[in-house]
Amino acid sequence: MAIPRDPTLDNSLALLREGYTFVGNRCKRYRTDAFETRLMLRNAVCAFGEDAAKMFYEPGRFTRKMAMPPTAAMLLQDMGSAMMRDGEAHRVRKQMFLSVLQPESVQRLVSLAERHWLARIDDWQRRDHVVLQEEAERILCAAVCEWAGVPLTDAGTAQRTREFAMMIDGAGSIGPRSWKGMMLRSRTEDWMRSVVEAVRAGHFTVPHGCAIDAVVSHRDADGAMLDTRVAAVEIINLLRPTVAVARYVTFAALALHEYPETREWLASGDADALECFVQEVRRFYPFFPLIGGNVIEPFDWRGRHFAQGDWVLLDMFGTNHDPRIWDEPQQFRPERFRRWNGSAYNFIPQGGGDVRVTHRCPGETTTIELTKMAVRMLTTSMRYQVPRQDLRISLSRMPAIPASRFIISDVERLESTPQAPVATRAAARSHAA
Repeated sequence: MAIPRDPTLDNSLALLREGYTFVGNRCKRYRTDAFETRLMLRNAVCAFGEDAAKMFYEPGRFTRKMAMPPTAAMLLQDMGSAMMRDGEAHRVRKQMFLSVLQPESVQRLVSLAERHWLARIDDWQRRDHVVLQEEAERILCAAVCEWAGVPLTDAGTAQRTREFAMMIDGAGSIGPRSWKGMMLRSRTEDWMRSVVEAVRAGHFTVPHGCAIDAVVSHRDADGAMLDTRVAAVEIINLLRPTVAVARYVTFAALALHEYPETREWLASGDADALECFVQEVRRFYPFFPLIGGNVIEPFDWRGRHFAQGDWVLLDMFGTNHDPRIWDEPQQFRPERFRRWNGSAYNFIPQGGGDVRVTHRCPGETTTIELTKMAVRMLTTSMRYQVPRQDLRISLSRMPAIPASRFIISDVERLESTPQAPVATRAAARSHAA
């Protein structure tokens, strides 16, 4: 089918206004799953669905360089990162990430996050209420920094959590949120460069094989070690996405509240039920809306020739709600994943394709396991109330989150839940802040 063109001179403001629904609204209007438009005064093809994902994730077809707004690219990846590389350079750099995200390493991170969560329950019991989104960010920040090789002091945890959270929150906006995220990212990079320099100079010892050790000792495809700035960027690119999992934690808590029948389903202890629940949270709720690519190798699709440099935007949110793929996609139904075929192209909350050869997120398994941990904590380790609050999710806000960030009150530790051990403070204090 021919790809229609939206006649609007430029749709940039419409994208900001409509957010996650921008692509879907026009696809409904033109009865298509792909259309051409102009965004930021540049021609673009927007598409959604399994066929579009297969087109987009064909190995070697697209580059992510200059395919996102500069502020989003700086906040989520930054120049010189694995995502901004292609071909063998990308493959070798991504292998560095995959090497530190092996199953046993992911399980260690999950165990650390669980320990930090249990420790926070004691504090929550003494407070009138807590904002779960903020607490989950703090827990994940403390856990991932300890896992990576740099445990933080309490003050350092608060500071780094705020910085990572603002990078994530500012990535989908233009204006104050974005500017604040950029300002705070510069602080994080200064801190992480000092850590890299201290490790390489022998002033700061990290466990052999930990994430920081892997990055500072990594050699690229050309045999060269990463310079200090790029090494700092790639360590941040391990830490920040872990903190971003707090959004899925918040959405999971919201699902437990809005669909209380799922608690009984999960109470059976069926591991498959927990997996299905978390996957449905990732499908149903909005994470990041779009991913962009610029054509490297020209190709033809849907009767259109895509030349080198053409810009394509894949609608991840729309694909996860495509009625051609998902029966009643606007319904929250975890059991649907008992029948899911495992395709790498019809379920793409964090991207699609084969993680080894395309730009699929290497931390997807980590996201799933950390969210499962949080659901276990919420359903088996604590009781709480959900007071009246604004739980609406605006799909015009990118990235989306419930307006109240999900407030809980009257928290109680369940008697069968063990006390959490005191977190280690083994890292040098000079680099913890």
